[in-house]
Amino acid sequence: MDVKHQELLANIAQDYYLSKLTITELSDKYNLSRYLVTKSLDEALSSGLVKITVNTPITRNFELEVLFKKAFNIRNAFIIKDSDTPNDNNENIIEYAAEEIQNLIRQSRVVGLTWGDTVLSIISHFQTQLKEDTVFTQFVGDNMKYNSLSGATPIVEKAAARFGSPYLTMPGPLYIINDSARSSLKREPALFPAFNTASRMDLLFTGVGTLSSVDTIPVWKQHRTEIFEGVDLNQVAGMLYGRPYDIDGNILNAGKDKTFGISMDNIMTTIHRIGIVKSKFKARALLGALRGQLLTEFVTNEGVANRILQEMNETPKPGD
Repeated sequence: MDVKHQELLANIAQDYYLSKLTITELSDKYNLSRYLVTKSLDEALSSGLVKITVNTPITRNFELEVLFKKAFNIRNAFIIKDSDTPNDNNENIIEYAAEEIQNLIRQSRVVGLTWGDTVLSIISHFQTQLKEDTVFTQFVGDNMKYNSLSGATPIVEKAAARFGSPYLTMPGPLYIINDSARSSLKREPALFPAFNTASRMDLLFTGVGTLSSVDTIPVWKQHRTEIFEGVDLNQVAGMLYGRPYDIDGNILNAGKDKTFGISMDNIMTTIHRIGIVKSKFKARALLGALRGQLLTEFVTNEGVANRILQEMNETPKPGD
């Protein structure tokens, strides 16, 4: 009887919400009083059989955007107005970032991307589109999360599949401590296409990391002092492109870079370097990236932006 009752509720709800039948028409169709029809619709809603969602337009805080563009001399700042819940905030950031990035992909020939849940979520929001003349590529080595969908190689494959595009990978770990081995591997003929193509990127998009992200890979955590040789880890504000930087955006391992991938100089020639930040805990990392001009554009929300303004007051740039 319960199954039949649920089926009746579902049929009434479908006729009302999808077929747009009136209460009177439902009363005649199911031989029920108007009161019982209304009661059935209320029960379908309260029991979770029917779920109503309202997709409100994503709005931006233009005043904050102008402030950030002026403060950091950045091409674009996309600051989404806060929603009522953290989940809505995160979803709005990802949805808006996906739309902006897809628009740029339409104009790009070589697109580089990193890894992580944020990048994976953005790719999942892309609309399928045929773009066979665009190449997706890694531009630094693998994060070694080989069994994860958010790993470097699976993400490049997934992005390319959305556009029916070719892709290139860099089959090597993100960090190679041995300088000779790292240098020799870069010169291998099998890796030349990836390095050559990545050096010509006109767009890259990435999440912004912290030093704690390094610790998620046991071997990196174990060899952290060797990977970041001579770096005062207490000075690390964030991580981008595999490199640590301080609150002023200075790359801290520039002279002893163990990263397997194209050089920072090469990365910095990329016209569009877009960072996406969802968490207030990464406000300090984003502040350093903006001060160092490591990004040309970013997408975040009001909460993160206001936290950055607070950080700026607490840690002014030298000479300010």
